[in-house]
Amino acid sequence: MAVVKHFVTESIKKTEIDEFLQKKLERAGYGGVTISKTPLGTHVVIYVMRPGLVIGRGGETIRELAAILEEKFKISNPQISVSEIEIPELNAYVVASRVASALQRGVHFRRAGFWALNQVMDAGALGAEIIISGKLRTERARFEKFRIGYLPKTGDAALKYMRKAEVHVQLKPGIFGVRVRIMPPDAKFPDKIQIVEEAPTPTEEEIPEETMEVAAEEKQQEPLEAAEEENKEEASEEKEETT
Repeated sequence: MAVVKHFVTESIKKTEIDEFLQKKLERAGYGGVTISKTPLGTHVVIYVMRPGLVIGRGGETIRELAAILEEKFKISNPQISVSEIEIPELNAYVVASRVASALQRGVHFRRAGFWALNQVMDAGALGAEIIISGKLRTERARFEKFRIGYLPKTGDAALKYMRKAEVHVQLKPGIFGVRVRIMPPDAKFPDKIQIVEEAPTPTEEEIPEETMEVAAEEKQQEPLEAAEEENKEEASEEKEETT
């Protein structure tokens, strides 16, 4: 039971850190965090669209973040590194934040959902799903789902490759939730088999006559060359005997 409690507390701590960084680095285009323990301390990798806003002048902002993580969240010797997001449209946090900001600006939820979905698919994703929930059109809360492409919900591929994110935004009718699932283009599925066709070996009928004639001439020259080499060896042996 102690082991289970340890993993539960670690998961809760990681979620709290994720929510804190999401609010703190909203202007920098926050895209997620990975936390791993090393012999020297705790390695924290922050994925953002604009790394300069996280680092700050002379590393002032990143030192402030390290101090907060150590004091507030009890992380031992945090070593923070900032990584830039290469393709923002394939990052679930970035897409969810864009949909949430569009809803704040007053864009219709269907327009925002389809716009984000098209951007994700244009970036090369295999599949994507966006769920917007809240008081969309009436006083009763409901959800609207936008889905396209190949997006399995269960199995090893879904657990290993799927990117998920959830963002909440406060509007006049109430709190809206935006949930995003993206299947990246580098995902591998066990049910997709690639068949490689081998080139068939040509038969004698398919071989052109010119190549057949060249091959026959080469075969005829081989015994002649072998005989010339034998004659040369015999002549050299006779010279050695005479000397």
